[in-house]
Amino acid sequence: MSSTAPEPEATRRPGVELSVVIPVYNEEPNLPALFDRLYPVLDGLGVPYEVIFTNDGSADRSQELLAKQHAKRPRETRVIEFNANYGQHMAIMAAFERVRGSVVVTLDADLQNPPEEIPKLLGAISAGHDCVGGYRVVRRDSAFRRYASRLVNSVRRRTTNIEMADQGCMLRAYSRPVIDAIVRSGAINTFIPALAYTFATHPAEVAVRHEERNAGASNYSFYKLVRLNFDLITAFTLAPLQWFTLIGLGCAVGSFLLVLVLAARRLIIGPEEGGVFTLFGVLFFLISVAIVGIGLIGEYVGRTYQVVRQRQRYFVSRILEASE
Repeated sequence: MSSTAPEPEATRRPGVELSVVIPVYNEEPNLPALFDRLYPVLDGLGVPYEVIFTNDGSADRSQELLAKQHAKRPRETRVIEFNANYGQHMAIMAAFERVRGSVVVTLDADLQNPPEEIPKLLGAISAGHDCVGGYRVVRRDSAFRRYASRLVNSVRRRTTNIEMADQGCMLRAYSRPVIDAIVRSGAINTFIPALAYTFATHPAEVAVRHEERNAGASNYSFYKLVRLNFDLITAFTLAPLQWFTLIGLGCAVGSFLLVLVLAARRLIIGPEEGGVFTLFGVLFFLISVAIVGIGLIGEYVGRTYQVVRQRQRYFVSRILEASE
């Protein structure tokens, strides 16, 4: 059965204990293998569950494969269709607003995070943790992505109070109160693992395996990775603005001292040959600092504007789910 009516907030369906949320964007080569590995793992848990796929505007046959899987396992499978591509985190948020289980697990569709590792996260939830993140022991990524991830993790630790060993791992589990808090937050530009961490009272992390991508190429370009991590930093801290203020103060002091030095030199030694180029160099540096500051301020103002205008974050064209 298809449904188009939006659900304003997550609702609990009696009997559903586990919800698995999977965003999908052009994952046609990976979906058959994902189905073959995921459902046996969940069946083996012995608890009622649902799997929610959000098709994030895929241009390949992903939607066709998801529809077939829904027809094959209608009670356990739900499919949310976006009319366009809104990004991985909006796809996850759409599913969070509709989950019915008391525990929610997020998983990528490319099988780099093995579904067989889900029981590890559920074990930590059963032990009393309300937000459990996986961290990849041996990463099967390129050297560039590994070192870039370390750099970003280091920057995040120094600019926020969010402690995550591996922020890029999407294999995570959350208790229902954390999910409800995320939904109520109404965040537009957000990094969900970090947002969940701020709402959690007893977070934890467990080691998980990491495999090479089953097929195809990553949908995250270098620009998207940079954009994502910039969103993370600017969404959870004012440190960039504070750094800019400190740099501005330092430049002002340095410029004032340079003016004094040049003035003293002119009075004692005489005009410096070619000194105009020094002044131009200082001027260009100060202008570049000002431009960076304007960009930072614009980023924060833009975020405020996106919130106050209350534009719809995404549009759901159809939902495939079984009748109650």
